[in-house]
Amino acid sequence: MTTNRKAARHVDIDALPYRACVGVALFNRDGLVFVGRRKSEAGPEHVGGGYAWQMPQGGIDPGEDPYNAALRELHEETNVRTVRFMAEVEDWLNYDLPRDVAGRAWKGRYRGQSQKWFAFRFLGESDEIDIRCPAGHRPEFDEWRWERLERLPELIIPFKRAVYERVAAEFAPLAVPA
Repeated sequence: MTTNRKAARHVDIDALPYRACVGVALFNRDGLVFVGRRKSEAGPEHVGGGYAWQMPQGGIDPGEDPYNAALRELHEETNVRTVRFMAEVEDWLNYDLPRDVAGRAWKGRYRGQSQKWFAFRFLGESDEIDIRCPAGHRPEFDEWRWERLERLPELIIPFKRAVYERVAAEFAPLAVPA
């Protein structure tokens, strides 16, 4: 008996590199942080019902400085430009994708992400935030809100939780009214 099924491509996930990425904690004047609910079609790396909330994040373009990538990603995902730099996490923070996701997310080229995190204070008005048509890019969020920083680890998909715990600990002194 013959079959036309292609053999599954085996990927040695542990040998794959991490995707260089940035993350942004955007604090409002009350010391709360922006979180967006990922659209269901936003990417294969976002699995697990009930864990769709996250802060803005995204890849670093070739030759791009991480700080500039953070500003670009923030604008592309939220339309926000009116910010003031507050801090950055000194280290790069890594997370691995679950094995069943790593072979298909980002075309199977990465085991996870290595992220550089930045904190900014939002100085604009709430009508500047536009997740439906952000900076002319495809929307990644379908809802957003301001949230207490210490709550973020419980909202994030479990495989990213350790990164969010570290970000929340590092930026905790910033989570105060301006």
